[in-house]
Amino acid sequence: MAVLPTTRIPDPMSAAPLRWGFSAPGGIAATMAATMHANSRQRVVAVASRSQDRADAFAGEFGVERAYDDLAAMCADPTVDAVYVASPHSGHLDQALVAVEAGKHVLVEKAFTVDAAQARRLVEAARRNGVTCMEAMWTRFLPGTDVVRQLLADGALGDLEAVYADHGQWFAYDPQHRLFNPDLAGGALLDLGIYPVSFAAFVLGTDLHLRASGRPAPTGVDGHVSIVATRDDATAVLDTTLFARTPTTASISGTQARLEFAADFYTPTPVTLIGRDGDSETIDPGPLRRHEGLVYEAAHFAQLVADDRRESPLLPLAETVAIMDLLDEIRRQL
Repeated sequence: MAVLPTTRIPDPMSAAPLRWGFSAPGGIAATMAATMHANSRQRVVAVASRSQDRADAFAGEFGVERAYDDLAAMCADPTVDAVYVASPHSGHLDQALVAVEAGKHVLVEKAFTVDAAQARRLVEAARRNGVTCMEAMWTRFLPGTDVVRQLLADGALGDLEAVYADHGQWFAYDPQHRLFNPDLAGGALLDLGIYPVSFAAFVLGTDLHLRASGRPAPTGVDGHVSIVATRDDATAVLDTTLFARTPTTASISGTQARLEFAADFYTPTPVTLIGRDGDSETIDPGPLRRHEGLVYEAAHFAQLVADDRRESPLLPLAETVAIMDLLDEIRRQL
């Protein structure tokens, strides 16, 4: 069985510091701010919300110097180097465009936009304005993911045959909740299903033939989606739902070995390499646990900016757009 390689992901503390402005101070923004301040030299210096009270509360909790009730005003702040867009999906394009048109580098929460057409608009705007732009698909930047990346590149699993991944969470039904609200681009696919779809693209690439089925939530958004994604030599079986807490695990199987990802597979979690003879070895997920791992994408992004690079080699913008194309096709079939 293959010897496990060493991760090439650097300590987040080594990344050049950026001064960040946060747009939409909700739960994911709070988690990001906490781990950035605790585990890197990145600093949140400004926050913008439609509610001045919410902006003030976030600023007070995380020691942020300036709070705005207008995103354009924050983006005009010369002390802000980059903007993290943490709004519901429906706001990603408009908010990110405000940032890039102001010349700010922008990290946009996953899913990148509502659809591929919006993704292309944002990528074009970022390139036109000469700023760094990246989707915040944090799994791609974790230390354990890089070990998996090397194993796949080296052919350690043999010929790939099957990929499995699921992400299901239970949510009490509330038509105004962002996951049930169609006006906020709700549904399982963009919020939860993006993880297994992006995982399949990471392993098999984006040139996939899709078959999708599912059922809606009462508001009409996709509630449960099952997907079979195939290329000539391998198949991915993916599932996502708002209606139940599923195992949220993943695996990659090849002719020589397989990888098993513990729950929740998209976090810094143990991954076990198992040979055909049953011998196994576990990949170290790194020192940070659960959502502390968000810091790796922030540090990677900050180093891209410091190195004057406009997109990530670990998640190029063309791949982000191609994944949005896959999501569009899944929803078309639904």
